[in-house]
Amino acid sequence: MQSACPNGSPDAAMSRITSLPLFHQISGQQVLVLGDGPAAEPKRRLVERAGGVIVDDLARAIDEGVRLAFIAYEDARACEVAAINARCAGMLVNVVDRPELCDFTTPSILDRDPLLVAIGTGGASAGLAKHARLRLERVLPETLGALARALEAARPVLRRRFPDGAERRRAVDAALREGGPLDPLDPAAHARVAGWAKGSEAVSAGQLAEIILASADPEDLTLRQARLLGEADLLLLDGAVPAAILARARADAARRQFAGDAQEVEAATGLTLILRWRPETSSAA
Repeated sequence: MQSACPNGSPDAAMSRITSLPLFHQISGQQVLVLGDGPAAEPKRRLVERAGGVIVDDLARAIDEGVRLAFIAYEDARACEVAAINARCAGMLVNVVDRPELCDFTTPSILDRDPLLVAIGTGGASAGLAKHARLRLERVLPETLGALARALEAARPVLRRRFPDGAERRRAVDAALREGGPLDPLDPAAHARVAGWAKGSEAVSAGQLAEIILASADPEDLTLRQARLLGEADLLLLDGAVPAAILARARADAARRQFAGDAQEVEAATGLTLILRWRPETSSAA
């Protein structure tokens, strides 16, 4: 159930995003790719890399019910016509370098299979997305994929050890946090997963933390504050906490209005975080 904000509308404080990031499974499925040359070739490689089957004829794609289309003609008018026809046939369309004609855009991809990091700008600047990815390439270890596979293999053990889903998630959160036994930035973390899953201790029943916010800019959050926002199960909002700050919290974290003393709060299972909006103060706690 969505929590109501002070004005009565659900999630009114939630920040908006310009597009919905999705990972689309296309292995074995047909994908239309129209055009030749340097603009079309990267799209062909991308489709093939994801296991898709390329179709290069619009009429055939329409007849066979293809759902995705990449259009990369050099002629602008040809792109517009093909985009209209494909969209009218029910396809989702991407027109290279024409974001105004796109139903979706393709991100810059950092591959740590099966972990993928997709960076997009909604068509604003492919170059910016690429250079953000290049920076992350230097930070994220090559073993992240091995860590993901090890965590997947440990699921049966974790389900037996923590039958409750919320408790299981908290155990994983505690292990994956910075400095934890499975810290994702530790190249050797994947080798410890099996032992950790068998011997991890139960997470404490409840934790309570408090942040006093003086700035609406999420870049002013300390590392600790950002980590708490990302891990909290329940947010208690004291004041009109800015949407940009709330966007850094877990999407599934419960949210309630609160205007009391921290000593009055009995921490629920997991992490309860009090967010106090005090823009008149000179610095955040």
